[in-house]
Amino acid sequence: MIPSQFEYAAPATLNEAVALLAKDPDAKALAGGHSLLPVMKLRLASPSVLVDLRNVAELRGVSANGGGWRIGAMTTHAQIAGNASLKGYQALIDATSIIGDVQVRNRGTVGGAIAHADPAADVPAVSLALDYSAVLRSPRGERVVPLDGFFTGPFMTTAEPDEILVAMRRGPLPDGAGGAYEKLAQPASGYAMVGVAVVVARSGGSISHARVGITGVGEFPYRAKAVESALVGSDGSASAIAAAAAHATDGVTVNSDIHANAAYRSAMAVVHTRRAIETALGRSA
Repeated sequence: MIPSQFEYAAPATLNEAVALLAKDPDAKALAGGHSLLPVMKLRLASPSVLVDLRNVAELRGVSANGGGWRIGAMTTHAQIAGNASLKGYQALIDATSIIGDVQVRNRGTVGGAIAHADPAADVPAVSLALDYSAVLRSPRGERVVPLDGFFTGPFMTTAEPDEILVAMRRGPLPDGAGGAYEKLAQPASGYAMVGVAVVVARSGGSISHARVGITGVGEFPYRAKAVESALVGSDGSASAIAAAAAHATDGVTVNSDIHANAAYRSAMAVVHTRRAIETALGRSA
């Protein structure tokens, strides 16, 4: 199929892009295009105007942010995977290094992955584990929203229709934090049937900080807070890790589809959570 008719605009500034999206409620922002264009071809989406963000320099790049990092929404996966300055953000590098294929990584964007909110996308899980917040811009101004609670359903977020995701930002990670991302990929698409991101830190011989983001398992990416609670205060031993990982799907309605039924997904969520915790602890100071 081919898309329905639409107009096209390629603004040079963020203010222009915001104004174009606010002008027409049926307008859509175009980032890398890997998600939006296929659904347009299937006519599951029929925007009246495509607002291409590729010329908006304000949306690109990685910069320091109060001891942490701000990542522009139009920064590509390849630019993240190849950024040696992102020390402590190994979970993000893990994920962006294995998304799709070379073409996808060089065209697809971090912000597009967050805004699209695919329930099997990699970047949302890692962003949750890293405690990132979304910076959203509209004609009413700018607001910063924690990603924990931002995803509300399949392809659904709390962003308003006229808001553009400008960037993700966070402050410093805990000293010595280590991270990892483990994924069971669907062989044809590369999307996660189970994807687990973990960020941990130690203090005084025990785990003092733990964040776990999981994708591909439920209706939307989520923080596995029961796993986090079980990890914090533990000694990080094999038995403690296994006990914590067993909570990977607590309170979650687990997906069942042609790729994996709920029982298999649940079991793999536990396995990959354990592996991600082990790797993240091995990278922590």
